[in-house]
Amino acid sequence: MTAAHDKPEWAQSKREKANAQRVAEGKKPRRRIMPWIVLAVIVIGGVVFFVTRPPAPVAEVASTEPVARQLLSSEIAEIQPTLLQQSARVTGTLVPAKLSAVASQASGRVLSVAVRPGDAVKAGDVLAEIDRATLELQLNQQRATADATSAQLVSSEQALERTEQLASQGLASPSTLEQARSATAALRANLVALESGVQTAEIALSNASVPAPFDGIISERSVEPGQTINAGTTLFTVVNLEEMEFQAAASVNSSAMVAPGQTVTVSVTGLEGRTFEGTVTRVNPVAVTGTRTVPIYVSLHNPDNLLRGGMFATGQITVAEKTDAIAILASAVREDAEGHFVLKLVDGTLTRQAVEPGDPWDRGRLVEVTGLVPGDVVVAAALTELAAGETYELIED
Repeated sequence: MTAAHDKPEWAQSKREKANAQRVAEGKKPRRRIMPWIVLAVIVIGGVVFFVTRPPAPVAEVASTEPVARQLLSSEIAEIQPTLLQQSARVTGTLVPAKLSAVASQASGRVLSVAVRPGDAVKAGDVLAEIDRATLELQLNQQRATADATSAQLVSSEQALERTEQLASQGLASPSTLEQARSATAALRANLVALESGVQTAEIALSNASVPAPFDGIISERSVEPGQTINAGTTLFTVVNLEEMEFQAAASVNSSAMVAPGQTVTVSVTGLEGRTFEGTVTRVNPVAVTGTRTVPIYVSLHNPDNLLRGGMFATGQITVAEKTDAIAILASAVREDAEGHFVLKLVDGTLTRQAVEPGDPWDRGRLVEVTGLVPGDVVVAAALTELAAGETYELIED
């Protein structure tokens, strides 16, 4: 009995019913070949995979050679004696060192004005003329009065001489003699006063011409022809630009290091790329109220007249200086349990070189050290990953 007949007819599959029918007809039942086909495909595919797959990569043996550190030329520095400077920064404006407000020393009507702002003048050049007629009249009156008083004095002195002779002979009373002496003394005093008035009038007449006080340039003019002015009225302002004064301000803390005679390097707004050398002349002892800044006064030479009054400037005052010093960037100094050190480049290997830091310079950017000599080459950059004993190679930036 076939397997198909082991099951009731209602439980048989279509393939089992077909096989039962073939058996009943005397034929062989059909066998299932699909699973064998699938199995054959799988076996063939596995064989092909193992035959055609690439060989497994050979594991590389880790290199035991140390890796050389690459250093840029900008990351190292050769030790050389250098000039160290400590500076204090100041800011302010420029003003002419020689400036004069020219005032009239005489009263009267202005006849002419010879200059305008921007004109160059020499010492003694006439800047303006004041009407001389009134001044000459006043001088003549003073002279006439003085001459009359002088004549009266001569007559009084002669009368006094006669009175003294009569008094010596007993012909004049003592009171008469005293009156003659008093009159003569009063005339002498009056004549002295009148002669002073003559001199004053002469000076006033000479002041009718207003001269330039020194070589310079007219910066202001406040008078026009036809104006009537009084003595003391400011007419012109004359400046000389050969010497300038840098009126600067420094912080209270920085000012403590500033003293007269120190050198100042000045940069002026509008004249980029140029610097001017100056000298501290004065230091104000008191800070400006509310600003916490101290006025500093610096003298500047200006032979080419490039500097102008009112220009804004910045100055660096050299407050300390040391020559032939050994200093490195502060970033080059390292520290470990043994103390401070730098990494020195020696025959391809970074070597620990102990150093002793000294005074800081350039606002802490540089530090003076001992333990290094000229010609030593050290790592200047703050490369914290470097360590002593490592090898290195130099490459160009």
